[in-house]
Amino acid sequence: MLDTTFDALPTDGALRRHAMERSGEGQAGSGRTDSGGARTVGFRPLYRQVYDTLLKRLADAVWQPGQVLPSEGQLAAELGVSQGTVRKALDALTADSLLVRRQGRGTFVADHDDKQSVFRFLKLRPDGDGAGMPSSRVTGIAEAAASADERGRLDLVRSARVVRIERVRAVDAKLCVVETISVPAGLFPGIAQIELPNTLYSLYATRYGITIATANERLKAVAIAPREAELLQVAAGTPALEIDRVAIDLEERPVEWRLSTCLTQDIHYLSVLR
Repeated sequence: MLDTTFDALPTDGALRRHAMERSGEGQAGSGRTDSGGARTVGFRPLYRQVYDTLLKRLADAVWQPGQVLPSEGQLAAELGVSQGTVRKALDALTADSLLVRRQGRGTFVADHDDKQSVFRFLKLRPDGDGAGMPSSRVTGIAEAAASADERGRLDLVRSARVVRIERVRAVDAKLCVVETISVPAGLFPGIAQIELPNTLYSLYATRYGITIATANERLKAVAIAPREAELLQVAAGTPALEIDRVAIDLEERPVEWRLSTCLTQDIHYLSVLR
């Protein structure tokens, strides 16, 4: 999960910046050294402070999805740090798929409609040579009182309400997934009344200012239930893969619970470990 705490950056110009960065690129904070030579928890590299500051701006929707950021030089001058420190922070945000670097054009806020962002969260791939592009169709949507499971997954109070979305998805035009998606009604007002796009995370960001930063998934083998079997046009009890996902936004709030039932005759779940 991303760390969104941040410390105040120096604002009194090049002299203080030079003094801080001479001690090691971006080593800021009052961290002490223990008897084994390890830094204590108080230490935060300067580039991480810049990272956290820029992350806060993304969370506050200062920059919208698809928008170009100021140049490295502009950010460095504004924050009172070196351009190299800003570049390191931007590299880290890009590695986290929150920003996108485009050669000759600049650094942009990631848009979940971009292919790169789509496949960051969609791990289902065709067994063959297909592109693996998803499509979807909503089969039901309604607002209701949150169930005990929804309250637990989304950290909601007992009186909370959610919007439940049911939809079927295809990968390369092959029907293979049923999704039940629950989101807090208070965070997404009116979502039950609008036409939903294929990529919901893009809608969350552009309409509601909620950017998905990370997601926690649990995978389990199941026998497909009658409702899902009907939607996927297979027999009840057919073996399937269940993906239980909780999506976390930039403010570290659980904002979506998604339960996906997947037929895996022609697709697989791809996880790249680094």
